[in-house]
Amino acid sequence: MQKILNQNQWIERAREVLPAGGFGNFDPSIVIARGQGSRVWDENDQEYVDYLIGSGPMLLGHGNDEVTEAVLEQIPKGLTFFANNARGIELAEAIVDAVPCCDQVRFLASGGEADMYALRLARAYTGRNKIVKFEGGYHGMSAEAQMSLAPTKLVNFPQAIPDSSGIPSAVKDEMLIAPFNDADFLSGLLAEHGHEVAAVIIEPLQRIIPPIEGYLQAVRDLCDKYQILLIFDEVVTGFRFAYGGAQEVYGVTPDICTMGKIIGGGFPVAAVGGRKEIMDHFDKAIVGAENWLMMLGTLSGNPVAAVAGLKTMEILKRPGAYEKLHSNGTRLQQMISGHLKSANLDHQIVGHPSLFDVVFTKNKIRNYRDTLQTDTKKSQIFNSVLREHGVFKSPSKLYPSLALTETDFELTERAVVQAVKALSEH
Repeated sequence: MQKILNQNQWIERAREVLPAGGFGNFDPSIVIARGQGSRVWDENDQEYVDYLIGSGPMLLGHGNDEVTEAVLEQIPKGLTFFANNARGIELAEAIVDAVPCCDQVRFLASGGEADMYALRLARAYTGRNKIVKFEGGYHGMSAEAQMSLAPTKLVNFPQAIPDSSGIPSAVKDEMLIAPFNDADFLSGLLAEHGHEVAAVIIEPLQRIIPPIEGYLQAVRDLCDKYQILLIFDEVVTGFRFAYGGAQEVYGVTPDICTMGKIIGGGFPVAAVGGRKEIMDHFDKAIVGAENWLMMLGTLSGNPVAAVAGLKTMEILKRPGAYEKLHSNGTRLQQMISGHLKSANLDHQIVGHPSLFDVVFTKNKIRNYRDTLQTDTKKSQIFNSVLREHGVFKSPSKLYPSLALTETDFELTERAVVQAVKALSEH
């Protein structure tokens, strides 16, 4: 019989074989054993309402019966082929039908890969090298993406600051950094450098910070003016904000977008998509060897991930799905804010009903530098007490899901009451 280990024993084992004791994704002091619906359990069998949901992909909750049935039907037919398969083609068709900017897509295994290829695709199409990204924007782990993601040293724009060791110094020379939600700065930057810029890459909702009215359209107009490709990173917002993603909600269509998380239904799949004449650079027969963008991926478009994504998307397309998701999120926002207001605690609920968090400040949050002025100690206390009382979330995000029940809301409110009490006593 296999010996049952408690969480501390698993943590000790992890420290022996994993750098910093973890996978690099999340707090290694918790080891998740299983998930079902809106709940997860750790290796001590402590139960939580799950607002992390795998960092976003489990929008339907864990172990959804329909997704599980689709996956189990596919598994005996084959796990992966490194070749075209019908389910992957169907998933591509579903994405193209749903997402305004997509005439075609290419699959990858992770959102970070999709972002990397999107930048390379923009360079191939335009023949230019420089990339504009926004301070605080997250676009995966490529060298370009790791520029000014979370800088602790604030320098003058548009200078790029690497967030990781191991990145060649030459990379920062090809990156231009701008503040989010400042169209005037971007206009001035492109007036000087627009002829060198291949792409502007942006999260339509930057982490949890929403764009101000008219900002995304202003970015779109500036890209058109200087013949620059606009890339929307919709790895998080795609199929979360709406079936057509943030570009549907905000009414601004990029040239290229990247998607991940929800389109795999919990399995590793991502996609880069765009207009056909841009995507043609993946086709050597059309653009020739010199302009061809090589792309290989062992698991790209594998059929198990494809059927999980297809079923997830089918469920999301049903009437009322997004109304319920937004209702769940709005209820949580109002619950949290209501208790904090009653305690006279300065705070802002920042984000969208499908993705948000509370930050402790009385000031509006418009960009990354504004987030540095918030009371992080209060955030740490709030999140710690929530976890102690059965609420599992990221330190900086809360992901509602469609699996939430009335019991989950009741448990969450009790936890929020305790967290607010702890903050009032702090």
